[in-house]
Amino acid sequence: MRKVRIAILGGSGYTAGELLKILLWHPFVDIAVITSRQREPIAELHPFLYGRLEKVCEPFDPDALVAQGVEVAFSCLPHGTSMECIPPLLERGLRVIDLSADYRLKNPAVYEQWYKEPHHDPRNLEHAVYGLPEIYGEQIPSARLIANPGCYPQTAILGLAPLVAERWIDVTNIIIDSKSGVSGGGRTPKLTFHFPECNESVSAYGIGSHRHTPEIEQVLSDLAGQTVTVVFTPHLIPMDRGILSTIYVTPIQAVSHQQLEELYRSYYRNHPFIRLRKQPPATKDTLHSNYLDIFLQPVRGGRVVIVTAEDNLVRGASGVAVQNFNRMFGLAETTALLP
Repeated sequence: MRKVRIAILGGSGYTAGELLKILLWHPFVDIAVITSRQREPIAELHPFLYGRLEKVCEPFDPDALVAQGVEVAFSCLPHGTSMECIPPLLERGLRVIDLSADYRLKNPAVYEQWYKEPHHDPRNLEHAVYGLPEIYGEQIPSARLIANPGCYPQTAILGLAPLVAERWIDVTNIIIDSKSGVSGGGRTPKLTFHFPECNESVSAYGIGSHRHTPEIEQVLSDLAGQTVTVVFTPHLIPMDRGILSTIYVTPIQAVSHQQLEELYRSYYRNHPFIRLRKQPPATKDTLHSNYLDIFLQPVRGGRVVIVTAEDNLVRGASGVAVQNFNRMFGLAETTALLP
């Protein structure tokens, strides 16, 4: 297959840096354009790229992308900004993989409720495909606009999908307790992520109000064919990267460990990045990889505990974006993501 010329919008952030690491090894990608308000060599923004990529960041210009033969844009812009830049790209025939939250929630009113601003592109929102390959993989190849899933939601959705889809659990009684490394807050300095504030400390945040809640509920409700509600509480952990989620559910009837494993192995049998574990995973088990690890355990009181782990910058963002790219072009899903 020929190389596809791609652009990365918003090149200065962590997700863009991680995406560049992966795409440098991709045999069917030509990194044509990187945009940023900081108009300097990309290696100045991400020093690990010295000697590996000599691109200078450009201002965002849809016509310039077309002139340079770009076919696919990865948008690493923040929410709100992304939906302002994406429509002119779609109008010019480009395909877009959006790593922001702007096209994940199908209902514009829900977006406004949780993100505190109106959605400015409902026309394209209607046609966006939620880019979780293990769930919506068949819709991805023909999509013009992929809404890359959030980092926390992947650990919750993929941890719960088989049980919800087969209606094995009470979908009104799901508790998701998640911990994330500091890189999940992005590269823009914030007091909460300042070293003296977060080091040797663990803190909960967004209790009952975190923006990933409706994203989790939307996909799980789609799988269940009925409304699913969750209690989702994220925590900040003093480490660079990684997410660990512990999920508590109540089965509708008694279920054994063997039955759980058989269900999950069957559901994910053709998905190379889902690993079922015999012991609870640690975040280091998935470090710098696109794997999402799942552990299952029936416990006292008839409940089941599910533990999931991922690297929030790879599987949680840039890695799954490359998975989506691979599916869009009929490539092996593991291209550039596994040796």
